[in-house]
Amino acid sequence: MNCSRTNGASTILTKQSAASVLKAINGNVAATSASRPAFILLQRQCVEPRRQFSTTRKTHFNRSNNLLWKEVFPAKEESEHIHKTPAAWPHPMYTDEQMHAVVVAHREAKTFSDKVAMTMVRILRWVLDLATGYKHSHAVKLNEKDPQAAMNKYGMTERKYMIRNIFLESVAGVPGMVGGMLRHLHSMRRMKRDNGWIETLLEESYNERMHLLTFLKMAEPGWFMRVMVLGAQGVFFNAMFVSYLISPKTCHRFVGYLEEEAVLTYTREIEDIDAGKLPKWEKLQAPDIAVQYWNMPEGHRTMRDLLLYIRADESKHREVNHTLGNLDQHNDPNPYVSNYKEPGKPHPTKGIEYPRPSGWEREEII
Repeated sequence: MNCSRTNGASTILTKQSAASVLKAINGNVAATSASRPAFILLQRQCVEPRRQFSTTRKTHFNRSNNLLWKEVFPAKEESEHIHKTPAAWPHPMYTDEQMHAVVVAHREAKTFSDKVAMTMVRILRWVLDLATGYKHSHAVKLNEKDPQAAMNKYGMTERKYMIRNIFLESVAGVPGMVGGMLRHLHSMRRMKRDNGWIETLLEESYNERMHLLTFLKMAEPGWFMRVMVLGAQGVFFNAMFVSYLISPKTCHRFVGYLEEEAVLTYTREIEDIDAGKLPKWEKLQAPDIAVQYWNMPEGHRTMRDLLLYIRADESKHREVNHTLGNLDQHNDPNPYVSNYKEPGKPHPTKGIEYPRPSGWEREEII
């Protein structure tokens, strides 16, 4: 951060001015007392807020909602002809009632494909818990005997949750991009329509990336976290690429189960805020990028509100992928972009007005 102070015009010290400086240094009380407050003010202006888990130097800052947000990715300045570039996929509007109605749910694994997907999610969950220090099951067992010891040993803090969220969202945007890319190439290679699947998958990936960008406005990962994300993304992308070529249905079921875990994680974070376990987040305001993307209304822009929006998004991804996993992968149209003969009847939409945590069955919509 540049804390240097420059004068309006450069001057060269003459003999008289040099003598004045020496006189002030050697005991001019008035000059000394007058310069001290300016130095203290400059010190205060140069103090940077404490980082949460960063080893990287901060350079750009943006003041928003009376808080100092770090510009990890500074916004592009207006060009001569362009004022603003809006989101390619505007976010659907959620009501407060709809977001609070989101529940933790699980779809029973019925087929062999479902069981393979569930097993892979459990393995990925174990890796993610290990990487982020999340040991909820251990905390629950110890809490039954000694709640205070459980909190001291396994309690999640704002910093731990933020690390987990960033790591989770850095890989959550991979499946939609892989699926959309492969279906796009398949459509061109076979010279056939895709029936609307590509757009929904790419929009899901875009939404997950917006979650990541929002969290990056609150904390900057250090080099170790960046290396972990780089390795995880490389492994996960290639695994999803091969898996989607083999069985798209299994991959969508896998993502559906993965989103179930995401809903569970964000639900616990909201509950911890309500229980007073995350005091730093109680009055923390959401950054501008979140306010603009979700169209967050005045008075509903706290960290808790932000987590409600993100959890609602994850619940929608859970529903979408469980639904897509129920369909014929090659012939059925995408029910989330289709027009229905009875629009007043509950059906899949981009919003959460008709929630279906375990997904829509094929006979209900096709």
